[in-house]
Amino acid sequence: MTLFEVLPATLAKTTGGDDFPVRRVFCVGRNYAAHAREMGRDPDREPPFFFTKWAETVVPSGSTIAYPSATSDFHYEAELVVAMGQAGRDIPVEKALDHVYGLSLIHI
Repeated sequence: MTLFEVLPATLAKTTGGDDFPVRRVFCVGRNYAAHAREMGRDPDREPPFFFTKWAETVVPSGSTIAYPSATSDFHYEAELVVAMGQAGRDIPVEKALDHVYGLSLIHI
């Protein structure tokens, strides 16, 4: 008996033409001082914080981003994406890029 349908992985296009499966999205908030101030925060008193988003929040290029029609304060942002290609722990700086699958810039 199936309780629910398992959705396929969210796929992000790469410059090489491959699809990259997005499984987890980890984010850093309040790390850009000018934006923190714009949002009424003091970046000198409040440190950056970490949070996650669902993989389904990734929207393919050229798509329409859905949001409630009554929204009057929709923020457009650009994010740097680091797609990890292999796991690691306590990685020396000179070896860090060995663990990176690729980089991207996304607009949200």
